[in-house]
Amino acid sequence: MPRTNLQTLLIASAMILALAPFAQAQSANPAWLDNLSEQLSVEKDCAVEYYVNITEGDLAGRRTFEARAQCADGRQFDGSLIEPAEEFTISECGVQVC
Repeated sequence: MPRTNLQTLLIASAMILALAPFAQAQSANPAWLDNLSEQLSVEKDCAVEYYVNITEGDLAGRRTFEARAQCADGRQFDGSLIEPAEEFTISECGVQVC
């Protein structure tokens, strides 16, 4: 049974609504991970392989950025920045015992 124009429109609308949260998840400052990678390279000799626990938020009206970086040599660092600061606060992740 062929779809009517109304059915096609409803399906398209449902898809747009389903994807809307992902569109809103885009960063206000998409270069911040690149900035963190560069700072880690310079300060900690860390070649970032990937990031985990990436978060962006607002604190008292200021943008916040946080992520854990996994270096190629196995070390991990937490980086955080609260605007208007231009450099990240970086701390090395140590061994944790539960």
